[in-house]
Amino acid sequence: MKINYKTISKNFFEQKTWQKSQYLCGIDEVGRGSLAGPMLTAAVILHQNKTHPLLKDSKLLTKEERETAYHWIIKNSFYSFALASHHTIDKINIYQATLYTMKQALLQLLHSMPITQEKLKCVLIDAVPLDLNHKPQYKNIEFISFDKGETRSTSVAAASIVAKVTRDALMQKFDTLMPAYTFKKNKGYASKDHTNTLKHFGPSIIHRTTFIKTILKEEKYGEKQKRLFC
Repeated sequence: MKINYKTISKNFFEQKTWQKSQYLCGIDEVGRGSLAGPMLTAAVILHQNKTHPLLKDSKLLTKEERETAYHWIIKNSFYSFALASHHTIDKINIYQATLYTMKQALLQLLHSMPITQEKLKCVLIDAVPLDLNHKPQYKNIEFISFDKGETRSTSVAAASIVAKVTRDALMQKFDTLMPAYTFKKNKGYASKDHTNTLKHFGPSIIHRTTFIKTILKEEKYGEKQKRLFC
């Protein structure tokens, strides 16, 4: 079901669902356009009637605000996340990887949440159409996708925050192993410094080959890469 987000009032679905003592799940991803590292998707079911002023698009928050919101979310929701490695993205393409992680995050949450499946009314997804048609036990769950979901749903916004904070922490760990690429700063995205490092040293072990072909232009970097770890 595709909906024009401009026609939806803030938290329309949350208010409608909570009034019936039911739940809904928000799903969002981060890292889709990154040159390196995994893409990570989070699924979040907020506890009924729980909200917070920092539940908004993670890109609009400072690092400190995201951390504050993240710690609130994990205490006031059921949540899960799944990731697709750079290998998976190269193998099946970014769109299929997005669908894969969204389904994985949702299924993990459905299996682990301490509420009955009948209580879950709908699943809200930012932009990407999703379904679980291959899982007939979930046929009564409504799937709704619409653009800019994190600005129209606190559930989707919560998912965007969980995904962002979790992936940023992972990229920071990669930064300690491969500091030349400054993953702590660029999170794997195509900043000027990042692309310059790529052109000079070539790809790291976590770069997406299909994303960096035009940057590298088939050049060889064996000796320069060795110096990164000396």
